[in-house]
Amino acid sequence: MLAAGEGEATFNPILPTNYDLLWSFLIFVTIVVVFQRMLLPRLQKVLDERAELIQGGISQAEKAQAEAAAALEEYTAQLREARTEAAKIREDARHEASQIVADGRERAALDAERIAETAVKQIDAERQQAVVSLRADIGSLATELASRIVGESLADDARQQRLIDGFLNELESSVKEKS
Repeated sequence: MLAAGEGEATFNPILPTNYDLLWSFLIFVTIVVVFQRMLLPRLQKVLDERAELIQGGISQAEKAQAEAAAALEEYTAQLREARTEAAKIREDARHEASQIVADGRERAALDAERIAETAVKQIDAERQQAVVSLRADIGSLATELASRIVGESLADDARQQRLIDGFLNELESSVKEKS
């Protein structure tokens, strides 16, 4: 056994020996060279393809966004146009409705006037018929009454008619003077 102070180097188990360092360095350099020559270009190619895909996706998204904005603008323009047209249609409908109401009122007024004229004519005709009927009834009653009062027969139709007409004319004139 050697003494600790005799000048010999002591063995440290933590530090590797020189030949272990040399071989480790050679293997490390070999791995780095293989990595740079083979794996790094493939990795770089995959990353470039991904970057292109992402860039293409972004440009497609921008294109889609531009198309959507154009479609929105077109839709907004069509909506504005439709609202304008709807307002015009409503205004035309209001005007047409007021025209229809005015025509209806005019027709109703004309119909009412025609009905009133017809009613007046009918009333006049019925009044005339009633006057004729009353004259005949009053005449026959007056003749019968006069025959009873006078005591003689008034069977002669011409005389009877003259008496009745004279009596009724006097009666009408006295009624007109009172009113």
